Amino acid sequence: MIIGIPKEILERERRVAALPENVAAYVKMGFEVLVESTAGEGAFRSDDDYRQAGATVVDDVEDLFNRSDVILKVKQPYFNKKVGKHEADMIPEGRVLITFIHPATPSNHDMVRKLRDRNITALTMDSIPRTSRAQGMDCLTAMSTVSGYKAMLLAACHLPVFVPMMGTAVGVLKQAKVLAVGVGVVGLQAIATAKRLGADITAVDIRQDARMGAQSLGAKVAGFEVPVEVATGEGGYAKALSEEWLQKERDLLAPLLSEADVVVLSALVPGEAAPVLVTEEMVASMKPGSVIMDISIDQGGNCALTRPGEEYLYGRVLVSGLANIPGSVPVHSSWMYASSLAEYVKNLFKSGPGAMDLQDDIVGHSMVTHAGKIVHEGTLKAMNLA
Repeated sequence: MIIGIPKEILERERRVAALPENVAAYVKMGFEVLVESTAGEGAFRSDDDYRQAGATVVDDVEDLFNRSDVILKVKQPYFNKKVGKHEADMIPEGRVLITFIHPATPSNHDMVRKLRDRNITALTMDSIPRTSRAQGMDCLTAMSTVSGYKAMLLAACHLPVFVPMMGTAVGVLKQAKVLAVGVGVVGLQAIATAKRLGADITAVDIRQDARMGAQSLGAKVAGFEVPVEVATGEGGYAKALSEEWLQKERDLLAPLLSEADVVVLSALVPGEAAPVLVTEEMVASMKPGSVIMDISIDQGGNCALTRPGEEYLYGRVLVSGLANIPGSVPVHSSWMYASSLAEYVKNLFKSGPGAMDLQDDIVGHSMVTHAGKIVHEGTLKAMNLA
């Protein structure tokens, strides 16, 4: 059974789905491993490193896809301009794809349908359940750590003002105000980084435990009481709110946005499209030079104006929808992602290469398409097929 590791083709994506040490582990399990030439160069791993680990390095990516039984990637399939084909069309029918798919995101629905129609068993790493057994496979948390940290640094670089309070010969310059909306792993890392930079931080989350976590890092908490059964779901993740509750949250956020220099948006519901919390009118009310970092863009975005993969000025406000922030920290990101993915593969092929354990609860949570059907609950809901 052959595992294929293609080079990632998303712009500015430098991660790789397997490092040489992971390849060696797959070979030990009994897999043959194909790696596209230069796939690891963004993480500073050479083709010779992969060869020494037991991989066969392949120059032709179409040949790699054709020969592989299991494709391991970092990001969802995209159109490959080099060969003029979509990656979803390059996977032979009936094969297996494991990657971040973000299947509930509307912009990915056509790709998901394509995987369904090609009878691909597609497994998404953004739907790993938050359980003790799945902890070592939870690469979404690992990538969120990178995103929260780097997003705040990127925002600081875009700002036309200092982040910390600064004493000068002509007076004191005030701290920049940072607003974190959604205080999961991304939000907490953004808060911690903003704190180190000296910002004045406010956090908003519908979950009481999340607000307490933000407060422990030095953020001021702004929020409203949402019943636990409405706000918090399985594993402590946020639940999807009704339109009535979403409007209450927007009403709370509007005055906070008008005062903020930086807004970090990371409010997500696992496996579902991101709730739209920031409207065009709210962005228009923000200060000139302020920055919105919409980290939830992989699942559609929390801001109505965010464009996937783009940074642009709306009036005098920078709206950032960078889709692969972890790709800018490729050494640590690749190590964390590849390690989690390797644990997932071991769990999927418990008896080694051959039959997959499709009855495993972790596999079931993360399955998007199988046997010509879309089976992912959040995707079916987003497509109005539930």
